[in-house]
Amino acid sequence: MGQKTHPIGFRLGFTKTWNAKWYANKKNYPVLLKEDIGIRNAIRGRLRDAAIARIDIERSANQVTVTIQTAKPGVVIGKGGAKVEELRQVLGKMTGKMVKVNIFEIRYPELDAYLIAENVAQQLERRVSFRKVLKQTVQRSMKSGAKGVRVAVSGRLGGAEMSRREWEREGRVPLHTLRGDIEFGRAIAKTTYGTIGVKAWVYKGEIEPAPRQVTQPSSAPATPAPRPPAPPAPAPVPQPARAT
Repeated sequence: MGQKTHPIGFRLGFTKTWNAKWYANKKNYPVLLKEDIGIRNAIRGRLRDAAIARIDIERSANQVTVTIQTAKPGVVIGKGGAKVEELRQVLGKMTGKMVKVNIFEIRYPELDAYLIAENVAQQLERRVSFRKVLKQTVQRSMKSGAKGVRVAVSGRLGGAEMSRREWEREGRVPLHTLRGDIEFGRAIAKTTYGTIGVKAWVYKGEIEPAPRQVTQPSSAPATPAPRPPAPPAPAPVPQPARAT
């Protein structure tokens, strides 16, 4: 059996970074972790139709900075920024700290793995044929510029008695290449005959490492280092006279 690992966790610290950027000791860590989960659940619960792909949380002494990456920034902002202000107040009451909310727009949602998985899950809930959904989703992502896409669904597909796993792939998705820029996302489709899991992988190419900085020798001639003084020569040992 192949040993599976999370594509993003496998690359953390190499080509990927963490969704939460803060440090805590052993006592405060579980409290802040639970708070992070509550923040993400509150945002996704209030903005279900906003196509939110990622929520980054950064903490300082008395401030929490929440960065929302979404394909529909207008839905998140609301009319005159009313929804953002309301969300900021809700998160402020939840955490007891000053909350700052930043919003970034995702210009190509067809290249975001989480949005791809959510889109497939929503179509499966509307009882669209899973084979048609997989083929159309993969083709749409490849036309948007992806170098490889793979989408997999698992569960009682089409209302069948036995669950199974089906997938569609186009291009290449090198999961073992650490330099490969691979996005991964998953979602759950809650249908009348059970839940169907959806996973999506998107390969965008390789991330080239930063070139090494080599120190160049200076053009000025270097002064030679002074040589250490030579050790004194040993005194000659007198030879005994030979008897003739």
